Amino acid sequence: MSSTGPGQVLFAFVRHWSRRSSVGDHTAAAGRAAEQGRLVLVTESVHTLTQRGAVATVNAVAHEIGIDQSGASRLVKGATELGYLTMQASETDGRRRQATVTSFGHTMLEQAHDWQEQVFDRLAEGWSEQQRRDFQQAMTDLIDRSYALDT
Repeated sequence: MSSTGPGQVLFAFVRHWSRRSSVGDHTAAAGRAAEQGRLVLVTESVHTLTQRGAVATVNAVAHEIGIDQSGASRLVKGATELGYLTMQASETDGRRRQATVTSFGHTMLEQAHDWQEQVFDRLAEGWSEQQRRDFQQAMTDLIDRSYALDT
């Protein structure tokens, strides 16, 4: 019998959390939570792309979240209609449109980040500050390396 390797643990973690918005029964509340999760996902993607100095086009958002262009387009459109994002012509190429996060979108992201920290606090209950810092650093290193592999 073989032991589970760290790569398998990482992907088990990703699979587990990719399903979390639909935990419990499939009521209207679960549907609203899933929709809110998608809005956070697309808004966070635009925010992250912008922070990295990338232009947040629909194609860039699609690549960032790992879905096709048409799915990303629907997500961006929905977030724009709700006021989380705006779309405008690119400053460098008027034919391209780029998304930016609105002040309302930033407020939503702050609330989402607060919730994420609360969830982490519950998951890491009993961890020392050193364990928390080590986990944060290891995850940051993985994310940075993942971006480096994309280029």
